[in-house]
Amino acid sequence: MSRLPDLRRDHLTAAGQGVFDLIVRTRGDHVVTDAGSLTGPFNAFVHAPEAGGPLASLGAALRFGSSIQPRLTELAIITIAGHWRAEFEWLAHARLAREAGVPDSVVDAIGRGDEPSLDAADERIIYTVARELVTTGRLTEASYAAAQDLLGDTGMVELVALCGYYTLVSFVLNAFAVPLPPGAQPRWPDHS
Repeated sequence: MSRLPDLRRDHLTAAGQGVFDLIVRTRGDHVVTDAGSLTGPFNAFVHAPEAGGPLASLGAALRFGSSIQPRLTELAIITIAGHWRAEFEWLAHARLAREAGVPDSVVDAIGRGDEPSLDAADERIIYTVARELVTTGRLTEASYAAAQDLLGDTGMVELVALCGYYTLVSFVLNAFAVPLPPGAQPRWPDHS
């Protein structure tokens, strides 16, 4: 059970309704539960619309307006989710990573906490950057140079922001104990 009460659109302030509508417009109505509240981190966003609105906009820009290929974006996201053991984020993005072309063996290894065997050079670069950022908060010169060569300056800003955003999402999900959808099985059932 989430530590925050679920809020339906009709129980929100005008600002909260605006954030609710933005989330549904950018993510789709599948983020609305049968009870009329939002799933995942989005319920928290409408509890604090002044913060939640910009966060929802940033997330949409990083996922849907980025210059980085979806395969690489999803690889970075699952690296972050796996590190923080953010169940809801993992559930959503492991599927999206597979659909975007990240090999099953890579997704499975990251989910186990193992170093994945990455055959594609671009995937090795993105994984290394996401892993270094989430574990040290910094990038080595070699990692930065490889990623900058792959992505350019714009892509580097987008990648670092993406890793920071999904760390924030992980914190929201974990701090508020956001539950998985009914019937979904946790990836890390013994993690508290």
